[in-house]
Formats: sequence, structure tokens, C-alpha cells
Amino acid sequence: MTLIFIRIFFIVLSVIIGNQIGSFVPIGNADFSMLGGVMGFAAAVIIIFFEFIMRKVSVRGLSSAVFGLIFGLIMAKLVSDTLALMHLDETVFYSLRVALTLVFCYLGMIVAIRGRDEFNIIVPYVKFSRQDQKDEMVILDTSVIIDGRIADICTTKFLEGKFIVPRFVLKELHQIADSNDSLKRARGRRGLDILGKLQKNSNIDVKIHNEDFADLKEVDAKLVKLAKVLSAKVFTNDFNLNKIAEIQGVSVLNVNELANALRPVVLPGEMLDIRLIKEGKEYNQGVGYLEDGTMVVVDNGRRLIGQSVRVVVGSVLQTAAGRMIFGKPPEEIRRNNKK
Repeated sequence: MTLIFIRIFFIVLSVIIGNQIGSFVPIGNADFSMLGGVMGFAAAVIIIFFEFIMRKVSVRGLSSAVFGLIFGLIMAKLVSDTLALMHLDETVFYSLRVALTLVFCYLGMIVAIRGRDEFNIIVPYVKFSRQDQKDEMVILDTSVIIDGRIADICTTKFLEGKFIVPRFVLKELHQIADSNDSLKRARGRRGLDILGKLQKNSNIDVKIHNEDFADLKEVDAKLVKLAKVLSAKVFTNDFNLNKIAEIQGVSVLNVNELANALRPVVLPGEMLDIRLIKEGKEYNQGVGYLEDGTMVVVDNGRRLIGQSVRVVVGSVLQTAAGRMIFGKPPEEIRRNNKK
């Protein structure tokens, strides 16, 4: 609403100024004030249209271009002052000065824009903060937002810092929520609900980041690039993104790794009460699950499927996908010992 008011105000001022300028045109007795007002209106509309086109221009890219332009002007001035010592012809000197200014400004802007990700002194990313405090930023991946457990983790106040939701992640969430597949649509809407829940949490700071890397197509690559630019961590439960980010030196917070770390420790010889619900892959095995989702495989447990049984833990296998517990019913162990 504020932008609309500013644009209307700009158009009105342009018409008034154009009308005044037209009235000052000294051509006979003709009055060009009306024509000036029309030209002022047309100029305002063209400028506003140009402003709409510039909406996709990155603030960081624009600030990089300004930095390169200033650097080019300084270099052109230094070189021009050096040429002035050579007592060149005035026409030649001014021609060289204009050409050098054009060339150095162009090269400065191009180099600055291409290397904008490596600039740490560009105005939008300068931080003024106490040195004993660190403003840690965490970038949220699409998968971890849809997963939903992040909202419960934030509620417990185990995570601090600023959460960054890139615009391209938000766009991906909208695309999933608008999918023709009912399952994907439900997952996308769940992700948007979780994001809304995070924004309403007064204990955390969630910001939408507008930076988009047009030269990169994959969302994962954009996430890693943004994390490197902002010196931030990536919060995800995507195994592939986890590995890609670690290879490129980006710190990763993985929800699945956190869940595995918080599972209770089970040692061989301990007793577990478990309900067997299905057959295992091997002959005569029964499978059940603990409350945290850990799979328990029971040898000779096929006949006990559908029952709650006590199991003696034999071994624990930790895999990338999670943890598996292997055990046997106590009577099977006693039978084997008698033999």
C-alpha cells in the first residue's frame, strides 16, 4: 500500500513539474503547459515500468556494481592524472580521459558483479555487533520444514540464532502445495503450516531471504551457495544435501542425526518389552518397533507375531538409516544354554 501511494505521489509531482516546465517554453504565444503535463505523466509511467523490471535485481548485486563503479572511477582518475604529466594535446587528453573512464567503470562493475559472493565489505552484509557475541544464522531446507520436527525443537529452546528461509525454498513449498498429487499437496501445505508456526514463535527469529542464484538451477546447490555467502549452517534431513554441503565445507544440522543421538542406549543382555507386528526378512524372524521407531528383529519370533513379548538384546547395529536391535526370547536363550 505504501509503494502504491509513493507511485501515485510521484506521478502527480511529475505532471505538475512537466506542466511548469511546459509553461516556460518561449515559443511565440503558444502555451505548452498541457503538453508538458502529458510528457511528465508519460515519463513517470515509463520510470515506474522500469522500476517494475528492476524488482528482480539483487540488492547485493546492485551494491556490488556500485562498488565496482566507484573503483573504476578512482582507477580512471589515477591513470588520467598520470597521462596529464605527459603534456598531450588537449583534445587527445580529454578523449583518452573519457575512454579510460568508460573502460575502467565497465570492467570494475563486471568484475565486482562476478565476484559479489566473495565480497565481505559490501554494504548489505556489513555487520556491526559486539565481538563477544555471534549472530549465528541457520538456513532451513524444504525437507526439514515439511518434516515438522523443527517446530518442536525450537519450542524447547535448544536452538538459538536467526533462521533464514530463502525465497526459492518458499517457492518450492508453494509448488509442492499446488501439486496435482494429493500426497505432495498435503506435504506442501504441512510445510507452509509449520513455517507459519515458526514465525509465530516469539523465541525465534525467522527471516525470508530474497537472494536467488540465477546461474544455479538446483535448490540444493543454491542452499549451499547461500550458506557459504552468509557463513551460515544448513538445517536439513536430506542425506544427499548433507553430504554435498559437508564436502564444500558448510556446516549441517541434521534432524535425523539428532534423533538418533537422543535415542536411549541399549546394551547387549538388557531386556525389552516389544510387540511383534510382522515377519522379518530372514526365516522365522519377527519384527517390532520401539516407541522411537527403532526396529527390533527377534530370532524365532515368527510364532509370536501379534503378541507382546520380552526380548533379550543380543546385538545393536548402527546404520546411516538408523539403528537396528537384534534379540531373542528368553526361553530360546535358556534352551540354547541347556544344549
